[in-house]
Amino acid sequence: FTTFFSQLPDPAIEDQGKDYIRPILNKYAAVCVRCPGYGTRTNTVVLIDSEGQVTFTERNMINADVNQWQTSTYEFKLHT
Repeated sequence: FTTFFSQLPDPAIEDQGKDYIRPILNKYAAVCVRCPGYGTRTNTVVLIDSEGQVTFTERNMINADVNQWQTSTYEFKLHT
């Protein structure tokens, strides 16, 4: 699985592989579920640049209210 994704075009290269990667992302992308009493309550994004700088951002629903969210962002550098 990891080997497969490491062979995908570099997303930093504009439009390269766009038609190839979009169906894969659509297939494996997380779904945001909205139903009474059940649904997505947290969204997380982890970005890592070529120098090992990490940005971790998480958004959490407050009190099961789809109109209230708290966002937390953490930045750090990976040890080499």
